[in-house]
Amino acid sequence: MMDAGSLAVSVQAGTMTFDEFEKLADPPTGHYELHHGQLVFMPPRKKIHVKIQQALFDRLAPLLGGLGFITNELPFRPAPEYESWVADIGFVLQKRWDNDDNDYFLGAPDIVIEVLSRSNTMDEILDRQDICLASGCVAFWTVDPKRQTIMVTTPDRRTVTFGRDEMAPLPEPYQGAIELRAIFPASS
Repeated sequence: MMDAGSLAVSVQAGTMTFDEFEKLADPPTGHYELHHGQLVFMPPRKKIHVKIQQALFDRLAPLLGGLGFITNELPFRPAPEYESWVADIGFVLQKRWDNDDNDYFLGAPDIVIEVLSRSNTMDEILDRQDICLASGCVAFWTVDPKRQTIMVTTPDRRTVTFGRDEMAPLPEPYQGAIELRAIFPASS
């Protein structure tokens, strides 16, 4: 078990199904996710994480809102039996959103954005990216506050990194780009 400051803290050994997961009480802070049948505690977000997440949402919502559903902290189930994840920001095309009659969105959002924290491991992020890209995601954004970059990965495993002084374009077929200078706090 990792310490409480880690991004993901395994809470229970053994394989848990989504039906068992759904019956759990919410933790007093943070939230649980189900990764490959393992219960994982996700601690509360820190202030810088929330600020970057909100800045991204504020700039993406006008570009994507008319095309589908976009929100912070979007719960989704990339695989029906042993997975339940939450995207820092998730966007789902309206047709996919409307055609999903489940209590939790099945599959991955079309665009998944994850803001890194100090406790993230490369293995955790790549696992999340692989799960999302294999489950319907067309663009996985990894936002690195420390380096002030955004890495955009597509299902064909092409990755492009954009820095603070650049514009990050939305993946095809979407239109528009966001200025990264507006996302990251000024360097000190």
